[in-house]
Amino acid sequence: MELYKNLLKEYNSGIIGYATIGIIGQSCIGSVAAMFILMNGDLPRGLQMTELFLVTILCMGFNGAVLAQQKGKIQFNILVLSVCISILAIIINLI
Repeated sequence: MELYKNLLKEYNSGIIGYATIGIIGQSCIGSVAAMFILMNGDLPRGLQMTELFLVTILCMGFNGAVLAQQKGKIQFNILVLSVCISILAIIINLI
């Protein structure tokens, strides 16, 4: 929990720069996750599209939160959730 508080404090101190880096970084990770989801033919089609929807909506959610100038904590929480879900999707589809 201490790590989260420190990262949130750092994010809020340089929110303009970190939001920009966050958009670029999570968009790249989300794109890789979407590519692996679509490349994986082992999952049923409905599950594959649900997984793709989840990754896409979280990436768009962070971008929208930054554009709507939400509070730093909201932006940071969506960023962490988006990156974690995208990385989880990459791992699931690599196995």
